[in-house]
Amino acid sequence: MDEIRKVTHIDNVRLSDDGTSVVIIDQTLLPGEVKYIELNTPEAMYDAIYQLKIRGAPAIGICAGYGIYVLARQIKAKDFDGFYSEFHRLKEYLNSSRPTAVNLSWALNRMEGVVTANREKPVEDILALLEKECRAIHEEDIRMCHAISEYGLSLVKDGDGILTHCNAGPLATSRYGTGQGPILLGREKGMNFRVFADETRPLLQGARLTAFELQRAGVDVTLICDNMASIVMKNGWINACFVGCDRVAANGDAANKIGTSGVAILAKHYGIPFYVLGPTSTIDMNCPTGDDIRIELRQPEEIKTKWYAKPMALPEVKCYNPAFDVTDHSLITAIITEKGICRAPYTESLAALFD
Repeated sequence: MDEIRKVTHIDNVRLSDDGTSVVIIDQTLLPGEVKYIELNTPEAMYDAIYQLKIRGAPAIGICAGYGIYVLARQIKAKDFDGFYSEFHRLKEYLNSSRPTAVNLSWALNRMEGVVTANREKPVEDILALLEKECRAIHEEDIRMCHAISEYGLSLVKDGDGILTHCNAGPLATSRYGTGQGPILLGREKGMNFRVFADETRPLLQGARLTAFELQRAGVDVTLICDNMASIVMKNGWINACFVGCDRVAANGDAANKIGTSGVAILAKHYGIPFYVLGPTSTIDMNCPTGDDIRIELRQPEEIKTKWYAKPMALPEVKCYNPAFDVTDHSLITAIITEKGICRAPYTESLAALFD
């Protein structure tokens, strides 16, 4: 239990003790090396988010909250107008690092709201309020992940087979995680699941991160290639699919790591429940449908060269490398949030969360 608790509560992102930097685990080095790095410049923070040193929608939001506070402390202006002008510029710069995950803009807008709501106060007081707010964002995520995990755990039983895609565990969030949260919470409660983790090409988050977290936590995990999901479902080994999300539209369409929609289509064919787990901060009620979600396109090298000693394709071969796809709401059995389990029609159940 000590080892399980240690891994479940991995400290993947935090504010340094002196408040001058954000400390993260560099996830690009996992599973071979667990290395903490400090971020204290705008460029380092942007690079960490874009290069996936910190990843997972909730974790990106936490990092952004801490990051903009660290940068705000460096602003030289003492009058509000000068301070706010530079704060807004830095906020917009960080916000441009990843366009799809809504938690990034959500956290940065929340921090900016603290500034604009306290324009009559001295800059030193605003900085103190910003520190309080970024810590609150983190603490709230810890509570949300636990609640999501409890709700998700109510949908499965001891001994079930669960398929995951990408990584939505502690490394992508805080504490238990979202998509992997019920699995880890269940393990702490003495339950045993058989988990099949998609490797999640081309960045291999399932292989490098999910399998790493679950193996270290004592979970029965089997790593599979993405194109093996169909056969493990056909074999009767899967009772439920759990995935996280980077943005959920008002109608229930959900953007998540590329390949998620394929898993949902297979699950529908085989009659397997497909669950999307995420905090309400990931739900974008200003986004009507999945067609309105901007999908990030990434570099071809991630497909052709990133994990290989030698290139696996000719240099001149074109690549299409979207980071996410959108799962249609009709394929989703339920969306699990910290406020409860939402079912179709999602236009009604998701809206009710914000009433």
